[in-house]
Amino acid sequence: MKIATTKGNTGQKANLIIRKPKATDGATVNNLIAECKPLDENSMYCNLLQCSHFADTCAIAELDGEAVGFVSGYIVPNKNSQLFIWQVAVSPKARGLRLAKRLILDILDRPACHNVTELNTTITSTNAPSQGVFRSVARELGADVKRKVQFERETHFEGAAASEILWQIGPFEREDVERVAA
Repeated sequence: MKIATTKGNTGQKANLIIRKPKATDGATVNNLIAECKPLDENSMYCNLLQCSHFADTCAIAELDGEAVGFVSGYIVPNKNSQLFIWQVAVSPKARGLRLAKRLILDILDRPACHNVTELNTTITSTNAPSQGVFRSVARELGADVKRKVQFERETHFEGAAASEILWQIGPFEREDVERVAA
């Protein structure tokens, strides 16, 4: 768990805590994601599993006791060097605090990610905020970014959603993670 004092959107000092989620955070995470349009909402059960089974690779942020950020991820099966970030949610109340990047780096700095040398995520071509976050993470880690279509609009989404571009950030060293996550 990381604790910091920061200035929130009001300009007043606020206590920021970044920690692993627990099962009792599932409903809170579900509500947070619902208020972060246009994020895809998952079932509450999915969020419960993220907060329990995948807690080591997820992070929640609280500002003065209120959940204002959540990042879900997992180690890619059979590829323990790759962390896939599934979803990033930051409440409008916490925008401008570099919270998404802080949450991602917090996860990378955990023992569960000790062997991780590559960070993966998918982002649509129109999601400039997410692209900015992951470009910033890559820059901090001194890592390259490769992009390719992972899920194509027609082939995988039957035209109902935009293509998802796979961002592969890496390779990076453990020392790079420790340096930027401190």
